[in-house]
Amino acid sequence: MNPIAQNPEYDSLKSQISELLLIGRTQASQAINNILVQTYWQIGRHIVEFEQKGKEKADYGTAILDSLSKDLSLEYGKGFSRSNLFQIRSFFLKFQKVQTLSGQLSWSHYCEIIKSDNDLEISFYTKECEKEKWSVRELKRQMKSMLFHRLALSKDKESVLKLAEKGSEIHKPQDILKDPYVFEFLGLKNPNTYSENELETSLIENLQNFLLELGKGFAFIGRQYRISLGNRHFFVDLVFYHRILKCFVLIDLKRGEIDHQDIGQMNLYLNYFRKEESTEGDNPPIGIILGAYKDQILVEYATENISNQLFVSKYQFYLPDKAELAHELEKLLTSN
Repeated sequence: MNPIAQNPEYDSLKSQISELLLIGRTQASQAINNILVQTYWQIGRHIVEFEQKGKEKADYGTAILDSLSKDLSLEYGKGFSRSNLFQIRSFFLKFQKVQTLSGQLSWSHYCEIIKSDNDLEISFYTKECEKEKWSVRELKRQMKSMLFHRLALSKDKESVLKLAEKGSEIHKPQDILKDPYVFEFLGLKNPNTYSENELETSLIENLQNFLLELGKGFAFIGRQYRISLGNRHFFVDLVFYHRILKCFVLIDLKRGEIDHQDIGQMNLYLNYFRKEESTEGDNPPIGIILGAYKDQILVEYATENISNQLFVSKYQFYLPDKAELAHELEKLLTSN
């Protein structure tokens, strides 16, 4: 046995060196990524400037990409296919100010973001990736689920522009809401046959994706959370704590349409949590009822004069229609 290895101080030395190596490798990887992104931006700029030569439209069409792909591949090897050069060119066109580039995003992140043709959407996903440290996989999922559009359509025009500029910010209960919530990650083949308990179980089994859909700040507390009032027992489907809003968030799942009794029951849960579960420093709890359908007029009347933070939203098991949401957002942004 090596006597040095038995020395407790040696373990400390080894841990310190290991930590430095991990930090160094991370920093080196980030530096390489930043250089790659900056280099591709410059390549894209040169391509566009050569194409346009001061003109509004290029004279060469896409022929320049074919020639460059052939010549650069011969000289530098892989990485310069026509499709890659097209991405590099698109990257510059959608991020024409180098100051807008983030040192935290990889080239793979940008390849996903530039698939959008909407400047507001591009800005939003860039900010969210930077703030929330999304992986490329998480970014793909959020873009496919039309997160920006779903958040934007619940806001006014000024708030949409702020959303695009700064990303998602949470200051009040309404900021955590989506309508609809999208549970396509559950992969339910026949949604018409599931029960509320099966839906709840599936969400817990896919908790990571569920938390991603709920958004930032949610911490899972428990399912079927028991409330006892006298000799009667009630069970809240899902209970979370929101670390930013500093309050409990109660979620009730309904298989079909939400009715006024569901709203009354959630109001009871909120009153109980406000008086019995919340501690000093906690803000009033938030209740969210999720159903496959909702009658907006019924919801309006059932929630009127309720002082608790109680909200009703829909969920669906398929990705939303991109064209329809884009059309609705355009109407919002062009309205007076």
